[in-house]
Amino acid sequence: MRVLLFGSSGFIGGHVRAALTAEDRVEDLICPGRDRHDLIAGDVTALAELLRAERPDAVVSCVGALGGSGEDLVRANTLVAAKLLEAAAEAVPFARLVRLGSAGEYGVVPHGEAVGEDSRTEPVGAYGVSHVAGTRLFTLSGLDAVSVRVFNPIGAGQPAENVLGRAALRIREALAVGSTEITLGPLGAYRDFVDVQDIASLLRAVVTEPRLRSRVYNAGSGRAVTVRAAVGLLAERAGWKGAIREVGTGPQRSAAVDWIQADISRARDELGWKPEHDLETSITNIWAGAPG
Repeated sequence: MRVLLFGSSGFIGGHVRAALTAEDRVEDLICPGRDRHDLIAGDVTALAELLRAERPDAVVSCVGALGGSGEDLVRANTLVAAKLLEAAAEAVPFARLVRLGSAGEYGVVPHGEAVGEDSRTEPVGAYGVSHVAGTRLFTLSGLDAVSVRVFNPIGAGQPAENVLGRAALRIREALAVGSTEITLGPLGAYRDFVDVQDIASLLRAVVTEPRLRSRVYNAGSGRAVTVRAAVGLLAERAGWKGAIREVGTGPQRSAAVDWIQADISRARDELGWKPEHDLETSITNIWAGAPG
């Protein structure tokens, strides 16, 4: 296979790049940087020219935005999907297109319920709306286009824009100055934390499976825990016993959602995929890779 991967320098994209590099069925992996083509700022014509020149069997987009204005989110998460579809239809209509979606597409889920790919999608903010629109465009396209809905990615290289990455940074800072407390947002919500390496292995399976049966797959662990418990485990790994204060509100993209857990049976049944990393291992990897 010949695969074109956008966003290979990002948190998830870097792990996807490693997974595809290790895949025997992928003979050529092309990872264009923004200097060659910027998926967010670039136009359809230039993208089609790139696709025509490279002739990939699959195109994977790990490009997107977690925050910013509604316009920023739509540009990065919805319009990128639209541009990929339009350019691929013109240049490589045979190629499989794979994009990262989000658990934020589901919105509020009843406590204790595992949400499946065919569950109702009622996002609570612009972030979820921007992703559900991208997923909907993919499913309606008529092309071989697939969305992977990522739950809460964690692991080595965790960025500070995610809660556990932010907690790791705060703990590092506290250790450096001898502080006995750190401050984070509310930590009572339940989240499905999935190791970024497991996300990458699912992306690899989606890219290489000859005949996919579905257009949407959940990438989760299938287990929900409180953010408080996960941060507590991180503090334990760091050997830090200070106080963790919870102040303010959570991110707009997820503050109204107090429970989310993935039903991962579709990926298991159709692709033979399952997560291989437990929460404890992932959190150990976060701390080992935290800047300091």
